[in-house]
Amino acid sequence: MDDTEFSHSGIPSRDDEAAQGQPEMRWYVLKVQSNREKTIRDSLLKRIKRDGLEEYFGDVIIPTEKVVETKGGKKRTREQRLYPGYIMIQMILNDESWYLVRDTSGVGDFTGAAGKPIAMREDEIKRMLGAEVAKDEEPAKVKIGLEVGDVVKIGEGTFESFEGSVEGIDESSGKISVLIEIFGRPTPVELEHWQVEKQS
Repeated sequence: MDDTEFSHSGIPSRDDEAAQGQPEMRWYVLKVQSNREKTIRDSLLKRIKRDGLEEYFGDVIIPTEKVVETKGGKKRTREQRLYPGYIMIQMILNDESWYLVRDTSGVGDFTGAAGKPIAMREDEIKRMLGAEVAKDEEPAKVKIGLEVGDVVKIGEGTFESFEGSVEGIDESSGKISVLIEIFGRPTPVELEHWQVEKQS
């Protein structure tokens, strides 16, 4: 790829590709307006279809993870963005594909050096896409809102009204370990996270 002629933007043009054969699709990261990731992704997909450039684009992904929240004793699962303000896009980089992406409202720039988009390394792709790929297999994480060391008061159960400090948190099960004093001795007890209330 060293001898590729680059156009004014430093990106291979369609003619360069025709001479060299079709390059492979690579993953890139786009900086986009935060909280507008889904709208921007939809708008990119519409433009790709409208301009008939599907051959240059693969997946457009917003990496997310499942988080379980408990409100009023009810569990609710929602998707949380892993990297707010970023979208991953799989594409063949040439003048047309670059311009389509850059010209989409809400897109800031490709991540890279000196304005030239840099494709992601295999290990970065796995790390960023890991949550996306394993999303259906992995149990959702429970959003607990506590940290180790927090002082909490137990609101119900055998140890109601006891105060203690959080010693461990298990986000996959939603359980926490709290160190309370029983008969003058610190004793760890396992509780559901919603059984306790953080003390300020």
